[in-house]
Amino acid sequence: MLKVLLVVVLFAVATYCLIRVIERRGVARPTRRPMQRPQRPQQHRPVAPDDDDEFLRDLDRKRRHPEDPDQT
Repeated sequence: MLKVLLVVVLFAVATYCLIRVIERRGVARPTRRPMQRPQRPQQHRPVAPDDDDEFLRDLDRKRRHPEDPDQT
């Protein structure tokens, strides 16, 4: 019984050491990142109808006054 327990403990210690070595190799090895192109500053992008405040206000106005959509 003692021999079985000793084998299990040795297997656990060996597995633990192996995992620690693998983890250290993964962290210690520096990864080289590809060079990123500098991003251009964003210029004024076109505003889609669902992003335009005036368009949304007009839709809200039409929803509130369906009989007279031009009413303010």
